[in-house]
Amino acid sequence: MLLKNVRASGRVWIFALLSIAILTTLTANAGRLLVVDAPEKSDIILVLAGETNHRPAHALQLLREGYGPRVLMDVPTAEMVYNVSTMQIAQEYVQSLPEAASIQICPIEGLSTRDEAHDVEKCLAGDPASHILLVTSDYHTRRALSIFRHEIHGKYFSMAAARDDAEFGKDWWTHREWAKTCLAEWQRLVWWSLVDRWR
Repeated sequence: MLLKNVRASGRVWIFALLSIAILTTLTANAGRLLVVDAPEKSDIILVLAGETNHRPAHALQLLREGYGPRVLMDVPTAEMVYNVSTMQIAQEYVQSLPEAASIQICPIEGLSTRDEAHDVEKCLAGDPASHILLVTSDYHTRRALSIFRHEIHGKYFSMAAARDDAEFGKDWWTHREWAKTCLAEWQRLVWWSLVDRWR
């Protein structure tokens, strides 16, 4: 009886130690697990709406490097910066670029990445492009790629991560802002994986 109790106790301790080791490993790698950065040559480079500095700049870099012949920029239609619409700002920005002829704007009405995917689908209606390279903030890449692959059929998606060290880093525990971003994105990713994708 005593031997059985010792063995059972030993199994509990082994299980507890393994659980702690796994949890520690996952926690330490939580930032890295969010990031997918594997760009492939595509028909279109698609910049997701949201951050307006690093995402477009990275898309232009990819365009110049030959990852795609054209860029499609998602721009929210309802947002205003003081009294100027983001659509007007985006149009002026595009016209100022030497690559303006290779850039189009896709108006986005939805507020979530899932809604954005459906708005993009409308912009791509009738477009023969089959390979699309998504560009978004690094922490947003895994969820965005999963959503676009799930919501838009008949297209192949790859992903490029735009970095912004002020907002996020893979070693998320070293900066307060990175930790907030990491936690918030994991909440969204879990919600998408367990709830939204099954609706």
